[in-house]
Amino acid sequence: MTGTGAAVGGSAAAPGVGTAVALALSAGEALSSLELSALFALSIAEVHGVPIDEVERRRTIVMGILLGGSGSGTISKVAERTGQHWGRQVVAKVPVETLRRINGVLGKNFVTKYGTKQGIVVLGRVAPFGIGAVIGGGANAALAALAVRAGRRAFGPPPVSWPAGDSRAS
Repeated sequence: MTGTGAAVGGSAAAPGVGTAVALALSAGEALSSLELSALFALSIAEVHGVPIDEVERRRTIVMGILLGGSGSGTISKVAERTGQHWGRQVVAKVPVETLRRINGVLGKNFVTKYGTKQGIVVLGRVAPFGIGAVIGGGANAALAALAVRAGRRAFGPPPVSWPAGDSRAS
């Protein structure tokens, strides 16, 4: 993510690239970052044996991790359960109807918080003279680091072996 953020931010310094093109590239890169972050969050769940076959569970995992501390607080509050690793304890065991309520709250927060962060980064990437590359790369590195920390808080350390009955491990 750091490399793509820096590359897109650096494009604003290239001769002949207008602000509109740089903004379009930056908006596309923001979507790419979101996709990579979602893939990361769901991969962690899969490694920990948390079922991700239902849409509501996937939404809870992705938004909970990408929102960091506020996401885990919302999940614990709405699910009325607390625990050190909400990803394993809450998402895997909470009924789908409760997950829908959680996702309703998380969705509003996600659009506001994550959208604001990405909007600021998009504007920062179009800064001239290579400043956009530093802003784009640095912002993406920070967002990736936050997702990794939130994933570790949500699920804890990785298991020493694949969950029982998982044929993919063989």
